Amino acid sequence: MAEQNTPVLEVEHLSKQYKKGVYASKDVNFTVSKGEIFALLGPNGAGKTTTIRTIATLLKPTEGDARVAGFSVRNQPAEVRKNLTYLPDEAGAYKNMKGRQYLQFMAEMYAESRDQAAEFVKTAEEICKLGDRLDDKIESYSRGMTRKLLLARTIMPKPKIAILDEPTSGLDIINALEIRRMIRELAKNGMSFLLSSHNMLEIEYVSDRVGIIAKGHLLELGTPDELKSKYSASNLEEVFETVVNERESKGW
Repeated sequence: MAEQNTPVLEVEHLSKQYKKGVYASKDVNFTVSKGEIFALLGPNGAGKTTTIRTIATLLKPTEGDARVAGFSVRNQPAEVRKNLTYLPDEAGAYKNMKGRQYLQFMAEMYAESRDQAAEFVKTAEEICKLGDRLDDKIESYSRGMTRKLLLARTIMPKPKIAILDEPTSGLDIINALEIRRMIRELAKNGMSFLLSSHNMLEIEYVSDRVGIIAKGHLLELGTPDELKSKYSASNLEEVFETVVNERESKGW
């Protein structure tokens, strides 16, 4: 697990209300340290995506705040965006472009100079490991290849924290394993990750700590081993079932 230090991300009492009395996320609190992989786990509609979109400054919090590298998502969104990148589950690439052309295009959006853009592209090429296929049009790529390209695009500016929503959704076992290994290697080199997923067994493999979220509430927080021990469970799916059942028995 990553060494604990000043958090890269601090989430404090973060809530998002879409209409009066109806919260997609409610009073969410957690931190992410340098080099840590933190995952929000829960079923579809649990509030995972709302929470990460609020942290990514795509949504404005109704209550509370989050700080990325010390900058407030509420009051300093432009500074927050300089320190994080976000890869949505539904993200796509321009299919009429070649892979390398797409990376160059995106690098120029991130970079402050031509030299920096070239450095970003080189980093992305090393991360995605697509080799000569980068000279082919993206429309010829498999879903796994496209996801690797998009992950490389997200990582290449070397953000303080990368936010990945369902990073391996729809991928076969081999491609999913490659992306998980890629994330773990980048974390070893100091990059922080916030992942969102409903695949609890997958996240148990890759994450340092997890937060279990349901109906917009963060119900539990800890390492996978801590949570399995606390609930005498063999995996995080069993932990989730027990946590939710206990909460529902108390009237939520």
